[in-house]
Amino acid sequence: MSSVTTTRPESPARRSAAESNGSAAAESDRRVGIAAHQAFWLLRIAFTVAPILFGLDKFFNWSVDWPDYLAGWINDIVPGSGQDFMYFVGGVEIFAGFLVLFAPRIGAFVVAAWLGGIVVNLLTYDPPTYYDIALRDFGLMLGALTLGRLALAVVPARKSGALPERPW
Repeated sequence: MSSVTTTRPESPARRSAAESNGSAAAESDRRVGIAAHQAFWLLRIAFTVAPILFGLDKFFNWSVDWPDYLAGWINDIVPGSGQDFMYFVGGVEIFAGFLVLFAPRIGAFVVAAWLGGIVVNLLTYDPPTYYDIALRDFGLMLGALTLGRLALAVVPARKSGALPERPW
């Protein structure tokens, strides 16, 4: 008695569990990669535009009188007036925004450190008057750290071709 073996393609329902889990995992990884890439760009745009705009505002005091937010101990150790120091602060913020634009793996951590300094300033200036603003800036610092972590993964993946240049 001869046995005849036929080769026919398996239906998707008959695939082994390992194969279906593997393809599901690959699809899940792809979706996570796309989401991370989009989050990277959203944060990169925000942490480019916001520091540049707020840096410019330090020169003109459009939104608030910025020297009013400077802790006395900082004002005592910096040369010149509080407004003179705000000109320096504005320059650093503008520089940090452009650094995020052109070198996000460095710029994100510079912005996070800068925001950490702002939090310290606000926590030590007439406690607890500015605790709410310090909490907001702490959240922004966490966002900048998140951008930095994403940049460490997304930028090399884009350069290697694993991710497209733009997520849209």
